[in-house]
Amino acid sequence: MFQIIWIIIAGLIIGALARLVLRGRQSLPIWLTIVAGIIGALIGNVIASAVGVGHTGGVDWIRHILQIAVAAGAIVILQPIWRSARR
Repeated sequence: MFQIIWIIIAGLIIGALARLVLRGRQSLPIWLTIVAGIIGALIGNVIASAVGVGHTGGVDWIRHILQIAVAAGAIVILQPIWRSARR
């Protein structure tokens, strides 16, 4: 149960940071931002492990940057889908 809560919190933080990185205004609801953050966290971890920087001795900056970048990409993809679904 706590793992699910941590996944949602991480998704919220990563999704919010991804929205800050992107220019302009995003019209995604908070739940879709969390979903984009969770997607970014999962895919970013896979990429970081494949590159060999998944776990380092200190703070995993490269892994976190990859997570935010993937979440930003997810937001860019989800934005027009959300807009067209609202019409």
